[in-house]
Amino acid sequence: MTGYRCAACGNRTRFDVVETKKVRAFHHYNLAGDLSIEEEEVLEHETLSITCRWCGATDAVEEQSGAAAVEGATSE
Repeated sequence: MTGYRCAACGNRTRFDVVETKKVRAFHHYNLAGDLSIEEEEVLEHETLSITCRWCGATDAVEEQSGAAAVEGATSE
């Protein structure tokens, strides 16, 4: 699991993330015309910007992975 932490204010839960993705997806439409996406594979991914929702910082946001991300997500 990947998460974020703002070094400026300590926020670990709310961020505006702008990203681009190229995906291959299996679209399944039922007879009523409702769509469900049953498989999705990310072919390309680029994060353009991350902004802290609490303080507005863009240069103080740190990416966390593994146990640090899980711990931060469950403590708030």
